Amino acid sequence: MMDQRISLVTLAVADPDRAAAFYEALGWRREESEPGIRVFDLLGQSLALYPRADLARDMGVSEAELGTGGMTLACNTRTRDEVAAVMDRAAAAGARILKPAHDVFWGGHIGYFADPDGHVWEVAFNPFSPLSDTGAFRWAGYGAGASQAG
Repeated sequence: MMDQRISLVTLAVADPDRAAAFYEALGWRREESEPGIRVFDLLGQSLALYPRADLARDMGVSEAELGTGGMTLACNTRTRDEVAAVMDRAAAAGARILKPAHDVFWGGHIGYFADPDGHVWEVAFNPFSPLSDTGAFRWAGYGAGASQAG
């Protein structure tokens, strides 16, 4: 049986130092790591920035086979106003804004940006999924009576 969790997200990047500088400009703190990889510890998992060619080699595929994938990484916020603040900070750090912060039909507020390597991030406020006191997210939220453990 595989545990229901994601421990590490690894992004293939052209230049790990440039990619790390982008996330540091968002306010993230990098951890010490071995040469060639840049790591940020998150809430319950880590984000790694790894040279694209090295990831392809490790997987035994060509760089072209890595593709970019049809997925987003998401960061949920505590308030609606935080969405625009994060989007502004991402733009200042060099992100390409794909869709500015806006209200959506289901009652939330979201925006999309791409980091310098094209990885797409969704920044979202979901009033139906409140974050825990520590900032942890889960689909059903951390409302009254729910565990606050992150």
